[in-house]
Amino acid sequence: MSNRGFFHFSALPMSTRMVYTMTLLVLGTGYLFAMLQVFFSHAGLDGNPKNISAQDIRIAYHGSENDTRLVTALKGPMAGMLPEAERAVIFKWVDSGAKQDVYEKEVKPIIEERCSACHDGSNPHQPILTSFEGISKMVARDTGATIPALVRVSHIHLFGITFIFFIVSSIFTHAYMRPLWLKCVIIVLPFLTILTDIFSWYLTKWIPGFAWFIIASGALMGISFTVQWVVSMWQMWFYSLPADIEECGGALPVLGRKSNTQGN
Repeated sequence: MSNRGFFHFSALPMSTRMVYTMTLLVLGTGYLFAMLQVFFSHAGLDGNPKNISAQDIRIAYHGSENDTRLVTALKGPMAGMLPEAERAVIFKWVDSGAKQDVYEKEVKPIIEERCSACHDGSNPHQPILTSFEGISKMVARDTGATIPALVRVSHIHLFGITFIFFIVSSIFTHAYMRPLWLKCVIIVLPFLTILTDIFSWYLTKWIPGFAWFIIASGALMGISFTVQWVVSMWQMWFYSLPADIEECGGALPVLGRKSNTQGN
């Protein structure tokens, strides 16, 4: 029986390495866009659009003690949809009590021009802003993401991100790394942080301090992805194996069997 546990990148066919390379390039690009999406969705909720902070995360999931849902949206993800002067009109209207007569005169024209195309009721996940009654629901205190919204996003993330790391980690298993426990930690870490990240959303909904768990989970997930991506790409095309392993044609043995090297 062969004692070969797995093959290093250098022992794989050129076609396989090309598949792995292009997969990593696409997934790496996708990960960058995912980070941009997080930034554009959350940055500015605390009033500072230049960066994303723990306060932004708290507001996104727990809500704001000071702002309404409408104001939070216009400070954050919807900030770029309206000119500053028009946003100021809406902020002033909310601060003055959100009266209907002022709405009809000053706010309604802005909403009809800037917002009604997307908030006309055609998208069930978007609030309806085509009437005073609809926009009045948005001037209540911002309580953060709703439980149904979190459930909807949770199942997408649990399935989607798991598949991403299954692919990246499967490629990374061909890398040569010592000590072996470090390689195992790098592989296991993102799957654990997916769970801690998702559950921290719900905890932050009730206890805003858990926003730091969301940040930490995201940071560890990103570090693991980066390490696996960089190491895999480097070892596929630029890395030279140690001489004793090179003599084996890049095949590393299974743990527990006699060999000059241990594990994969």
